[in-house]
Amino acid sequence: MPLALYALAIGGFGIGLTEFGILGLLPEVATDFGVSETTAGYLISGYALSVALGAVLLTAALLRFDQKKALLGLMILFIAGNLVSALATDYSMMLVGRILAALCHGAFFGIGTVVATGLVTAERKAAAIATMFAGLTIANVAGVPLGTLLGQAAGWRSTFWAITIIGIVSFVSIIILVPSTSSSGEKPAPGVLRREITAFKNPQVWYSIVLTILGFGGMFGAFTYIAFTLTDVSGFVTGAVPWLLIVFGAGMVIGNIISGKLTDRFPARTLLIAFIGLTIVLALFAAFAQNPIVTIAALFLMGGFGFGTVPPLQMRIMSHAAAAPTLASGANVAAFNIGNAVGAWLGGLTIGAGLGYTSPLWVGAAMTLGALVVLLIAGRLRGGEFTRARAEVPATATV
Repeated sequence: MPLALYALAIGGFGIGLTEFGILGLLPEVATDFGVSETTAGYLISGYALSVALGAVLLTAALLRFDQKKALLGLMILFIAGNLVSALATDYSMMLVGRILAALCHGAFFGIGTVVATGLVTAERKAAAIATMFAGLTIANVAGVPLGTLLGQAAGWRSTFWAITIIGIVSFVSIIILVPSTSSSGEKPAPGVLRREITAFKNPQVWYSIVLTILGFGGMFGAFTYIAFTLTDVSGFVTGAVPWLLIVFGAGMVIGNIISGKLTDRFPARTLLIAFIGLTIVLALFAAFAQNPIVTIAALFLMGGFGFGTVPPLQMRIMSHAAAAPTLASGANVAAFNIGNAVGAWLGGLTIGAGLGYTSPLWVGAAMTLGALVVLLIAGRLRGGEFTRARAEVPATATV
């Protein structure tokens, strides 16, 4: 894989720490600012909604700029947001920092996905996407647990200082390794925004967005309050949470790698299996969360099937967006985070209603089941992957 992909992965690593790192520290942040668990959860759902906003608006605004310069500008915004979070003196200031950092998230992955696929041959596009998103998964295996340990030992602010430093490293890496206008060596032609918007006339693009909201949102909604589930339901001590997050992160890394390879060959089957597996795992986790052994296994599988949806979901929308994939890619990243926000919000509602800390798992299972139903319907409509006209072939052939 080209070295530029690893520069993008470093950026994904820092973004992954920002998005997920607070999960293991949510109890500490809630205590420090004197807010409830549900209110503290808005730091996650608010982040997700801001990602969705930035993914569409910033991606559209940056279409006419050199992709490398766009990525560098987004990393500056990312660094600034984490600085504000590290210096936050109250909950409102913390929320502002989270929003600033989140605005760059969606546009970074939206533009970065197009850059990544432009660096490789057609038969390796899904693998290239998986490589870029590997930074996000590695953040969960090593970064998030270590960040949680650091935050618990030296205060949660220390974690955001560390993320700020990683953002600077990413900025320098992009300067050195990512070529300007990596896909073509030319600046975008006039009318690029109009051409990108035209891609949304395809109904399958919208079905892809719905699939992402329900499918990935189900996983993340279940994961948002996982620290409370692990300690209050499964019976683990607080100090075990970082190590349990490593299990989840390991599943993410393995699921992402396997899915990236399979998606280049069997995109429809890969997505179908991921949704089925995730639905079953979340339901079993909810039913048997009191069992520590089941909990550990479920964490690993939840990460594997959950992140196994990312390459096929991203490739699906890009294939249906055809020659104008950048804004569609950004919109799909927005959909990931709209789903995150919806899942976290619904999970918070069930906890607030007194249904317990396993209720977000049931919410996640229901959302993922909904995604499976939508996939089965959309796949049989015109242009869908289950129609005779679109036999199971590599999605890269249509990108």
